[in-house]
Amino acid sequence: MEARILVIDDERAIRNTLKEILEFEGYKVDVAPDGKSGVEAARKQAYDVVFTDIKMPGMDGLEVLEQLPGTTVIMISGHATVDNAVEALKKGAFDFIEKPIDLNRLLVSTKNALDRNELQQQVQVRTAEVHSLRQQLGQRHQMIGSGAAIEQVRRLIERVAPTDARVLITGANGTGKEVVARLIHAASQRAGKPLVEVNCAAIPSELIESELFGHMKGAFTGAVKDRAGKFEQADGGTLFLDEIGDMSLAAQTKVLRALQENEVTRVGSDKTISVNVRVLAATNKDLTAEIAKGTFREDLYHRLNVIPIHVPDLDERKEDIPELVAYFAEQISAEQGRAMKTFTPEAVAALQNKHWSGNVRELRNVVERLLILSDNPVQATDVYDFA
Repeated sequence: MEARILVIDDERAIRNTLKEILEFEGYKVDVAPDGKSGVEAARKQAYDVVFTDIKMPGMDGLEVLEQLPGTTVIMISGHATVDNAVEALKKGAFDFIEKPIDLNRLLVSTKNALDRNELQQQVQVRTAEVHSLRQQLGQRHQMIGSGAAIEQVRRLIERVAPTDARVLITGANGTGKEVVARLIHAASQRAGKPLVEVNCAAIPSELIESELFGHMKGAFTGAVKDRAGKFEQADGGTLFLDEIGDMSLAAQTKVLRALQENEVTRVGSDKTISVNVRVLAATNKDLTAEIAKGTFREDLYHRLNVIPIHVPDLDERKEDIPELVAYFAEQISAEQGRAMKTFTPEAVAALQNKHWSGNVRELRNVVERLLILSDNPVQATDVYDFA
């Protein structure tokens, strides 16, 4: 779309000359003979760039600038002084051009102004996209339910989140331990800093130290450059160590040292790096049993287990299943662009009567399967057939 430009100048010759030059470059140009009519025009029609003379009878160019906040304004003057230019730029002018106007200077300033506008628009769009994604992530990581068991977890989160206390989150697979960690971070004073997640069970034992603490170039085969570890990446924020019970003893020793001294050392380096990290850990294992077997350090356990939060199995909170089903049905329908389906009371009751070994994660999968395979509304017979 062609850019729209407004030229405000009390000299007819200047107005016409600028209009002719700018229209030749493909811009759509309007003109105004004084500041008042120029401001009125700019309020009726959005302009990408406004050129305004400084010295004009009635409303001068600096007053025009003050009347058009948020508009890209380029000042022009045949009586330019350093003070004029400084004042105009302080008040928000994009540029300042002296008369007689140099053609190249005019066109370069115009292009720069339009480029800046486009960049600002891209930033606004990206900011809106990021905000939307954050909202979606927030919606995706909610703790659904109002039963006594989940309310107890919610109260613990509210009390511990504003502190810097370490939290050990326990519970079976699929109960929502990651959701708890995200909610704690989001409600903490570190919410504006990174939340860095590490799945200790998914990283080979020989790579876990490099992943957590980073490495130097040449420290091992494949280390082609220096790399910051997760502790450094989470500096100022929160480090979530998921499945901490699967971490090797060697890595546990280094994690313990990092927690004690707030320092890490990259693999292949002897230099310590200070870090300011809040650690949240989660596990589906009984760490006291692992300590008895010699596979988990007792001193690390006590470092991590400042505030224990246990996330109950879905079988322990079946009163929350109706809310969870409604939430998942709405969420999945929106994600897949499907028409919303409802569940009959009998279908929900059938879901409440099931044993959920996979917990909330399994329930979500079943709801998705029922939405795809069943007619509307979803019946109890559908649950027996497809769940």
